[in-house]
Amino acid sequence: MNDHPAPRGATPRPPRSRPLRRVLAERAHALTEARWFALSVFTLIIVNAVLLGAETYSGLAEDWHRWLRLAEHLCLAAFTAEIAVRACAHADRPRDFFRDPWNVFDLAVVACAFLPVVRENTTVLRLLRLARVLRTARFLPQLRIVIVAVARSLPGTVSFLLVGALLLYVYAMVGWVFFGEANPGQYGSLGRAVLTLFLLMTLDGLGDAVHAGLEISRWSIVYYASYVLIASFVLVNVLIGVVISSLDEARELEREQSPAPDTLPPPARVPVPAPVQVPVPDPDVDLRTRIALARKALDDLEAVLPPLLTTHPPGPAAARTPVPATTSDTARP
Repeated sequence: MNDHPAPRGATPRPPRSRPLRRVLAERAHALTEARWFALSVFTLIIVNAVLLGAETYSGLAEDWHRWLRLAEHLCLAAFTAEIAVRACAHADRPRDFFRDPWNVFDLAVVACAFLPVVRENTTVLRLLRLARVLRTARFLPQLRIVIVAVARSLPGTVSFLLVGALLLYVYAMVGWVFFGEANPGQYGSLGRAVLTLFLLMTLDGLGDAVHAGLEISRWSIVYYASYVLIASFVLVNVLIGVVISSLDEARELEREQSPAPDTLPPPARVPVPAPVQVPVPDPDVDLRTRIALARKALDDLEAVLPPLLTTHPPGPAAARTPVPATTSDTARP
């Protein structure tokens, strides 16, 4: 702080105003956090899905083709305005906009609709419009948790697929060796054997396959029993465990990013007044003061009251009043 006074005649500096980016970011952030904004965008996504489904009916698409195209352009303009507002909310820190994967996804879906190659290809354009429906996960916390859990379970799912593919290959080769000649419709080649075992993993047609195998050999029951035990019970339970673990991690991540709504704000700190320091009297000084006050009180008492030691002359003797005699005294001789 500059303690030197400003020279006389100098014009005082006006207060610094906040940067325009920060003001724009604060207003846009308040707009995006409003409840009506989220509900409006969610309704717009639902309307876009309804329009996309209406185009599947040929008669309705031919009669209302012009209005459906106009509604599609209005939805695209509204989505573009939404992305612009969300980008303005990060005007003071543009890098934070791209750190949110949902912002990147929304920007990619909307921006691709303006590419000439995409606009000329009706199929790709419809796929992009279909991808807008996935944006509902941004406004539904439970759906967002499920999507995040599925994404986080992909590494474990890839390992599961590798183990499952190895299991299918081994059992398909064994089935081709033992049942290829007797049952060429299901085990005549490696591809047919893999397809048969993949359907058996869901326990579909297991009874017919076991009966057909028993007609070939009694040892086929060991083949099918071991395969169903490993593929349908062990591997599927492992996959379920991986997904559940990822779901718990996604819930913890969602809880960390968004605080609980029932969390109360910390109470305001009430300023506590400083304790008043009462001076402790000195015992010697206090005793002297009391003695001085006592002496003054005695002096005032002596000045007000008459002197008690003054002598007075004796007065005349009081005449003794004779006591009248009682009846008993007069009767006595």
